[in-house]
Amino acid sequence: MDYSELGRLANEARKNSYCIYSNFSVGAALLTKAGKVYNGCNIENASYPAGICAERTAFCKAVSEGERDFKAIAIAGGPVGEAPDDAYPCGICRQFMNEFTDGNEFDVIIVHKDLDYSVYKLSELLPYSFGPDHLNK
Repeated sequence: MDYSELGRLANEARKNSYCIYSNFSVGAALLTKAGKVYNGCNIENASYPAGICAERTAFCKAVSEGERDFKAIAIAGGPVGEAPDDAYPCGICRQFMNEFTDGNEFDVIIVHKDLDYSVYKLSELLPYSFGPDHLNK
């Protein structure tokens, strides 16, 4: 799947966002190495810490279905009803993604207003990360 299509799917996933507090909808489309896509959206809650970001929603769906090998994630976010506007993953999502990916190999695609996109390696967005390799198993 090409990244422009993955970005389109992320933007489409924004439609399912439950963002009644922030009015900021985010969608994510997570691509496995086998070519399967898992969509996610942000889901807010009156108890703010209980909410979940689109990126983690997509990962939780995939991991709960047995997926462990990921290639890329596209993220589209912005005010409800407006074009996406460079929504980067928060720190918690970056750390969460690091748990399930090789940051040097995993692409993070940021969707722009015109549905064009930029691609970053997770390792660029989370330098000097702490992950599973640091723990004795």
